Amino acid sequence: MRLRTPLALLGAAVLVLAGPPLLTTGSGAETGTRIPGLRLMVPNTPGGGYDITARTAAKDAEDAGLTHNIEVFNLPGAGGTVGLSRLVSEHGNGKLAMSMGLGVVGAVRSNHAPRTLADTTPIARLTEEQDVVVVAENSPYKTIDDLIDAWKEAPGKLPVGGGSSPGGPDHLAPMLMARAAGISPKQVNYIPFDGGGELLASILGNKVAFGVSGVGEYLDQIKAGELRLLAVTGPERVPGLDAPTLREAGYDVNFTNWRGLVAPPGLSEAERTKLIRLAEALHDSKEWQESMKRNGWDDAFLTGEKFGAFLDAQDKRVVSVLKELGL
Repeated sequence: MRLRTPLALLGAAVLVLAGPPLLTTGSGAETGTRIPGLRLMVPNTPGGGYDITARTAAKDAEDAGLTHNIEVFNLPGAGGTVGLSRLVSEHGNGKLAMSMGLGVVGAVRSNHAPRTLADTTPIARLTEEQDVVVVAENSPYKTIDDLIDAWKEAPGKLPVGGGSSPGGPDHLAPMLMARAAGISPKQVNYIPFDGGGELLASILGNKVAFGVSGVGEYLDQIKAGELRLLAVTGPERVPGLDAPTLREAGYDVNFTNWRGLVAPPGLSEAERTKLIRLAEALHDSKEWQESMKRNGWDDAFLTGEKFGAFLDAQDKRVVSVLKELGL
């Protein structure tokens, strides 16, 4: 299915929730992964990376027979911190988890949020993926050098859109890109959107000169020719996509994003263990492995306390990079 607009993305999200129950061969009882009434919160709008990750995880967990009838719902706002606040308020609720990633880490800092990820129960880091630098198919910029040359001439007149708040991945990636091109990050006209779904319409409508988002969010539009892929931000080219890395193009940037799951504070050890066990079984399932390959996601699985330590390190990294960039 090819998603072309935020409206189409919303429709797809509704179909996922409204579709018939999935037929599975197991109940999850054998592996201790069944959590009746489990809900997955998405802290931004339909169509973004957190949304795609959550809905893919829910469908794959059901298809693999790990649990049944997972409800996925969206609670957008303030770069994910509205959802984070709601999650933390659900103290002791072992039937709730939230899809999140580096964008929420950054939003906590940029919005001076009263609740942080240190207030949550870390469950698992699931994936890592590169960001993509894209323009509309009718854009005058045919290559990454075309874009950078125009950007250098008038940094403030070429707005870049991203699906995260300042401090998030879609903000940090173009800032690092600007610095590598000799542009002061303070001159960059960055326009934040609440997820990749909202950003897409502005790229297609030429409301922004270019956009930066996760590869999995725009894979269909790139392959359909609706978006032109100029470069990827990670260390290697993305299989199946004809675009250089920024380093290949001569810009010293190596940047990747990640996504995972956190739960409310105050869970019992049994509740925490069951959520982690579900994440482990999902990770090992053929359904999830196929979804990662299809969406261009890299495996970055990490659970429990190790994931908690990673979250703390990511918070420090965001602060450090923002200071380094003078932002």
